[in-house]
Amino acid sequence: MSDAYRARTLTVDGGPTALGSAGQLTVVVDRPVAAGGRGLGFNGGQLLYLSIAACVSNDLYREAATMGITIRRVAVEVDGDFPGRGAASTPVDVVVEIDAEADDAAVDALLAEVDRVAEIPNSLRGTTPVSIRRA
Repeated sequence: MSDAYRARTLTVDGGPTALGSAGQLTVVVDRPVAAGGRGLGFNGGQLLYLSIAACVSNDLYREAATMGITIRRVAVEVDGDFPGRGAASTPVDVVVEIDAEADDAAVDALLAEVDRVAEIPNSLRGTTPVSIRRA
């Protein structure tokens, strides 16, 4: 397993607030105040949807480079919900705004390619086994 993809959380000050890390990068993870947290960081659902947005954004730039398209700006908005305790996500809606030096057909082709190859959405579309175990 690559260290770049190994993620870890460690609670601070008695939890549930935690620092999440992957390599040298960190993020604050928490629960909303109404749910017993301190409201200081992202919850898991927000991080999941943010990872989808990050993947799509990064892959747009990666694939644009292979297609000879220059991107000036990308905005990715991801919407979904977790309707109850233990519930899986509702269908996820990803809306992308792309400002690129290319015609509409080229931008549409770029978006179609990213839809085909984006790793995080592809991981969620299928059934990725996840096991939870003690260290």
